[in-house]
Amino acid sequence: MGSSSTHHNYKMFMCFNRKFKINDIQPPFDLVEAFTIYSQKGTHMNAAQLHRFLVDFQAEDTTEPDATRLLDDILRRRRHLSKFTRQGLTLDDFFFFLFSDDLNSPLNSQVHHDMTAPMQHYFIFTGHNSYLTGNQLSSDCSDVPIIKALQRGVRVIELDIWPNSAKDDINVLHGRTFTTPVSLIKCLKSIKEHAFVASSYPLIITLEDHLTPDLQAKVAKMVTEIFGEMLYCPECHHLEHFPSPEELKFRILLSTKPPKEYLEAKQSKDKGSASPASSGDDTQPNSTQGDSESDQDDEDSDAASDGKSGQLVAPQYKRLIAIHAGKPKNGLREALRTGLDKVKRLSLSEQALERAALNYGPDVVRFTQRNFLRIYPKGTRIRSSNYEPLVGWMHGAQMVAFNMQGYGKSLWLMQGMFRSNGGCGFVKKPDFLMKKGPNGEVFDPKAPLEVKKTLKVRAYLGDGWRLDFSKTHFDTFSPPDFYVKFRILGVPADYAKQKTKVIEDDWAPVWDQEFTFPLTVPELALLQIEVREYDMSEKDDFGGQTCLPISELKTGIRSVRLFDRKGEKLPSVRLLMRFQFS
Repeated sequence: MGSSSTHHNYKMFMCFNRKFKINDIQPPFDLVEAFTIYSQKGTHMNAAQLHRFLVDFQAEDTTEPDATRLLDDILRRRRHLSKFTRQGLTLDDFFFFLFSDDLNSPLNSQVHHDMTAPMQHYFIFTGHNSYLTGNQLSSDCSDVPIIKALQRGVRVIELDIWPNSAKDDINVLHGRTFTTPVSLIKCLKSIKEHAFVASSYPLIITLEDHLTPDLQAKVAKMVTEIFGEMLYCPECHHLEHFPSPEELKFRILLSTKPPKEYLEAKQSKDKGSASPASSGDDTQPNSTQGDSESDQDDEDSDAASDGKSGQLVAPQYKRLIAIHAGKPKNGLREALRTGLDKVKRLSLSEQALERAALNYGPDVVRFTQRNFLRIYPKGTRIRSSNYEPLVGWMHGAQMVAFNMQGYGKSLWLMQGMFRSNGGCGFVKKPDFLMKKGPNGEVFDPKAPLEVKKTLKVRAYLGDGWRLDFSKTHFDTFSPPDFYVKFRILGVPADYAKQKTKVIEDDWAPVWDQEFTFPLTVPELALLQIEVREYDMSEKDDFGGQTCLPISELKTGIRSVRLFDRKGEKLPSVRLLMRFQFS
């Protein structure tokens, strides 16, 4: 298996060459042993034997006809290696299968969570300022990042809508910045075209609305004409119980603050009111200074009255709002404790969430059992960086909003979480986040817990870098020196780090090392895997990454495909690993 033996020459000091042999990759001992056992020491493994291996060793829920189809698929792909029709898998065929990520992924590619609970029971893949191509101050606004987000399975798109310069149409832009606008109608048409390319489950559009009532009426007409029957409009003004993702398949929902509340907020500000409900971020009594979104977020946008104070000229716009954005009238903590009168959505900045989680975390969890909570990046993240998403998820926040156009380790975690459930953009919350005890007690991520299960991770080997990178990409004078870093992220008690030894001068490193991770809350834990290339004199080079939701991990020997810094799949780079739970 693998590429044929060859050599790479590296020029040293411009005067002589160093020659490094590249060998075929060989199956590790565990794989050879499994083949020997399940083929009953034969030279080939038939469909029945493959089925037994899949059920016993890999813990797959599969049938013998499924195994027959898989065996035929493997042999079809390998047919060019043999002149003869084979009736079973050789050891090389078996290795090929186990090292093929499309045949032997560590995650289930199908939707398998219960999708019939109310939508508040799910974490939802959520974008922030979805129209920005780059930084928050001066990048272009476009429908292209919206399309990319939808193609990746994002289910909440945010649009900031403002009057154009002539005040007769609507643009999408990051207000009070130097970002160049894009027309709302262009964004809506692109959303319609791409809304369900990656997922059939509902798409939510959160509107940060800075429009006059007549332009709100124009938006209502626009979305109605463009989305038609796709647009979900609740029959009742406020919903006691929100529909499920299954009920809302292929539907588009709008979420924003109703026009009357915008008008009241505007009037209150015009009077110089500094009440907690209308100052800064209206979801926090003491809004953080310097958070440029605290006076821009969709919960407290200025809806200009345009001389029509007190009039509502866009009732059709209000009727289209499926998820009402609300505000706490008596401060955040009181709202979290008592809830809102109907199902609504609140937004908190990342700092406000941290304070709330620190001071009254159980109230946040209790609130999210019934209502929607959206978390957004602080305004000082000018370069479209992101924050630690686990705090939001640990407290039940459904919409942890990220700058999808950015990149970095926080975004890797977001992408990892939403590889769950077939990548459909909806992940069912663990049951403990939705339960209350006899005295109203709820899950507390800071409370000490016993270890529930232990994850064993074995890194066997890696390959593919020589196909995806130039021979001098990592080191000018020799092949790369790879090692693997592992991080567990989840509740504070579960955080852990480990790394393999460095394998020197090898494009196909073999580590064959095992690591053990005790977990108190495996349902919220993520396994982050990053390959680095050791550099003695400079910062270690990046060699690929992935992030896997531990609750979704398939056990057994698996092929783990790696991604680049931005989350794009590397064409060839993958690791052979084994996962076990005890």
